Amino acid sequence: MPSTAPSAPVPQGEHEPRPDPQALTSNPDPSQNAPTDVDYTPHPESSLKVPPEREAIVKAITNLYSGSANKEDMEVYAEKAVYDDPWSFCDTRYKIAGQWYGIPKLFTSSRTLATEIVLSSPDTLSWKQTQEYTPKLLHYSKPVDSLVTCTLDAEGKVIYHKDQWNHKDYSHKGLGKVMKTMNGDYLTGVTRPPKDL
Repeated sequence: MPSTAPSAPVPQGEHEPRPDPQALTSNPDPSQNAPTDVDYTPHPESSLKVPPEREAIVKAITNLYSGSANKEDMEVYAEKAVYDDPWSFCDTRYKIAGQWYGIPKLFTSSRTLATEIVLSSPDTLSWKQTQEYTPKLLHYSKPVDSLVTCTLDAEGKVIYHKDQWNHKDYSHKGLGKVMKTMNGDYLTGVTRPPKDL
């Protein structure tokens, strides 16, 4: 049975990607950058060419962002994978599923409008992404640009998934980290993903 117990501390630096947003995303035309010298808007024509197995990772994860909420796409993650974004910190695949299975419950639609792969190394895959969210209660669509970076294990499974919405990395300290961890630990009780993930 998957654990929903509170998260144990994850040693910082172990598997956590630390991308350099300016180096990975800065546009040669400064007018296209945010004031922080990042450009998270994808330019698909500039996307790096990657092997099919890397394309499959991006496809599975963008499917999840788009509300697929299925076990096949969840298999991209290792069992003890970490998911880390501005709102949540999850330290198992089951807790990660709690986030993805919530998408159809919260949004009328969630669409990946574009991606651009900006880094593909032996253990890291990064891409820029534009996701358009339409909340059920508000009935308007909002696109969100972000930098997604995944650390991969020897089998090509995602062991750390970081989603950054601005140039700042996460400190894993203070009240913000407490709230993120609580969200990751207990959302499965609301979204109820399959127990056998």
